[in-house]
Amino acid sequence: MRGLHSGAMDRPAAARTAAALAEAARAGPFFVVEPWTPLGRWRPLHGLIDDPAALSERVGYARGVLAIRAGIASGAVEERVAASVVFGGLVSRLVSPQLGAAVLGGVVPDLTMADLWWQPAGDGGWRLAAGPAGGAEVGALAEGEQVRSAAGLMAERIRALTAPVTAAFATSFRLSGQVLRGNVASALAGAAAVLAGSCQARAQAAYRLTAQILALEPWRGTGEFASSGPGGSRLQFIRQSCCLLYRVPGAGTCGDCVLTAGRRR
Repeated sequence: MRGLHSGAMDRPAAARTAAALAEAARAGPFFVVEPWTPLGRWRPLHGLIDDPAALSERVGYARGVLAIRAGIASGAVEERVAASVVFGGLVSRLVSPQLGAAVLGGVVPDLTMADLWWQPAGDGGWRLAAGPAGGAEVGALAEGEQVRSAAGLMAERIRALTAPVTAAFATSFRLSGQVLRGNVASALAGAAAVLAGSCQARAQAAYRLTAQILALEPWRGTGEFASSGPGGSRLQFIRQSCCLLYRVPGAGTCGDCVLTAGRRR
């Protein structure tokens, strides 16, 4: 794997990428990519995606958690609903470090599925690790052309990371492309909101870059940012689909869901 064979890698580029990922990690746990080590009980991420039984185990775990929170039997939670929740959590972990590194560190990491390793976190989430990786410098994202160029590069990276995950969940759990694309868009918008909240000086860059990414395929039309809050003081992403969580009794809808009434956002 490329992440394990870095002898020929551009060391300055790898150092810049590592620094950018470290900056991203300061935004919160969804932005953390740990250094890979053979002693860390890490599992290759592509192995999870290629193994329907492993995916089913993760979805089954989530199904049980959702049932406990709702006070119902696990069988009352539809498998595809739990699968959508698991998918959303996984793609959030894949796209957040990428966006954070670009916005806070000025670098789009060149991470692929083959570079990434995972293990379950104690809360049922995902820990991710990677070996040394290169990356492309994108600057301060202060100018329109700079943002558009970075968005094109980011979209390319995110497609490569999320396409195999999307295909695996669509095949194994009968999830529609609309739901899955919407979950990726929601993950990107959520990451932008966290970045904006953790570093207000970079809020505009986070939202501008994310909006440009979501204007590209396959996420064009999945949702849009709108002004919200007192006097339109903040941006709120409103997606044009639903992650299906509302189908769990008592769960309600997410803040960005197309089913959420405007007054409740």
